[in-house]
Amino acid sequence: QVQLMETGGGLVQPGGSLRLSCAASISIFGSSSMRWYRQAPGKERELLAGITPNGQTNYYADSVRGRFTISRDNSVNMLYLQMNNLKPEDTAVYFCQMPRFPSPDYWGKGTLVTVSS
Repeated sequence: QVQLMETGGGLVQPGGSLRLSCAASISIFGSSSMRWYRQAPGKERELLAGITPNGQTNYYADSVRGRFTISRDNSVNMLYLQMNNLKPEDTAVYFCQMPRFPSPDYWGKGTLVTVSS
């Protein structure tokens, strides 16, 4: 059974930091690329960052480059998103995704990040 579960969301003040985690109950995690997305109410789902199976970071969205860092620990099947210098416009539900071939991709249920004073 494939399962992805995001944790670490919550309320944070502008300029603060959060670290999101995505736990993968999948034996093939170590051989799978992973991605972080987010979706704000009324907005399109936005691809934020991608990482290869061996930990190479191969994508950051312009909106988060320099502030967010994607990483992974294959020994414990965990994906992370370190978010620094958070802004109100970062408020969204954050999702981890495992792209699959063939479709469909695997998605977590999301964790809400609210950036507000």
